[in-house]
Amino acid sequence: MKNDGYHAAAATATSTSGKSATNAELHQRKNAATPRGVGVMCDFYASHALNSEIWDVEGRRFIDFAAGIAVLNTGHRHPKLVAAIQEQLGKFTHTAYQIVPYGSYVELAERINAVTPGDHAKKTTFFSTGAEAVENAVKIARAATGRSAVIAFSGAFHGRTMMGMALTGKVVPYKVGFGPFPAEVYHVPFPVELHGVSIENSLAALQSLFKADVDPKRVAAIILEPVQGEGGFYAAPPAFMQALRKLCDEHGILLVVDEVQTGFARTGKLFAVEHSGVIPDLMTMAKSLAGGMPLSAVCGRAEIMDAAAPGGLGGTYAGNPLAVASALAVLDVIEEEKLVERANVLGGRLKQVLEGLRADVPQIADIRGLGAMVAVEFTQPGSKQPDADFTKKVQAEALKNGLLLLSCGVYSNAIRFLFPLTIEDALMDEALAILSKAMRTVAAA
Repeated sequence: MKNDGYHAAAATATSTSGKSATNAELHQRKNAATPRGVGVMCDFYASHALNSEIWDVEGRRFIDFAAGIAVLNTGHRHPKLVAAIQEQLGKFTHTAYQIVPYGSYVELAERINAVTPGDHAKKTTFFSTGAEAVENAVKIARAATGRSAVIAFSGAFHGRTMMGMALTGKVVPYKVGFGPFPAEVYHVPFPVELHGVSIENSLAALQSLFKADVDPKRVAAIILEPVQGEGGFYAAPPAFMQALRKLCDEHGILLVVDEVQTGFARTGKLFAVEHSGVIPDLMTMAKSLAGGMPLSAVCGRAEIMDAAAPGGLGGTYAGNPLAVASALAVLDVIEEEKLVERANVLGGRLKQVLEGLRADVPQIADIRGLGAMVAVEFTQPGSKQPDADFTKKVQAEALKNGLLLLSCGVYSNAIRFLFPLTIEDALMDEALAILSKAMRTVAAA
């Protein structure tokens, strides 16, 4: 696939070489000016980017298989997004929607209501970050049910705010030193067959929780990612999602699906929950919603969304008009460039390459994924012991050769692939060659 829109814009992606600071100089300044709590993976600094490529301040090129942590399904600087933002920039940049509203916010809400699962009446409200969306989904669920408890899952990631951390099921590095967290948040094991947790185990843990710790009549919501992001790209089995839907209906609990990382064509569906056939009560979304602009949303059943009183939802920058303009363009690009279908094609190619590496890379324990939300998990050969060291070495070897990869998982022993869905075929081939060489090199060392 050759992306003509990006091809036409390529001439503008010129190097900003000259008297700019070097990577080393910027790194020294960064360490002096910013706190160590903001962990930074790469030791180079971005100069410019286009579609699936990033250039650093010293002119080196990298193929981007991180996409700003799943933010750039439509790539860096898609010309339609740039044009939409520029057009809005010529009108106004901010009014605060709660003070002076604007039609684009309403239009985007209508479009989100139309494309999310279910034909029931829906409403959508916008925020700035995924964590904000999660926090507000909890607020809405509590207002709608009059209940306070929330159940989440081990391995989950729902943000770095206090409620987000409470819901997150991974201590290091997200929760260390930041407690105490909000009360009445409970965790049960997420079903991962590879790690010995079956659907039955997880459902039994929920029943045990109801008997030992919290009355289900006090539970406002169960929240989960249909594919865990930071937790390791483990997809919730459709049977598990269906069982949760039934359980929630039985006890009057709202089912909240966190689509922050999974949404907007990444999994070969517009939303990952569609793979299960389950209709959630509330959905959170962010990341690729606005293609790099800060925007998040909560969408849900109209009567539930209306539970919060006027003034209870919002934020100064919530639904920023530049981000809303970008999001409207994102929806157009996904449809026009058939990115849902493209995700399945690209994911299939990647899995085929990974499967072909099994003979040379005995550390491969699992290859999994829906659409283009793919991960490869590594364990020590001949055992089930997670191999985080091997994962780091593959990541470093790939980066040395110009391919940017992210790790994930509770044990940090998986590599996740989040390339833009607009990546050209030739660039995908180049990236897969670098990946294959890196994995073989590290396995042979």
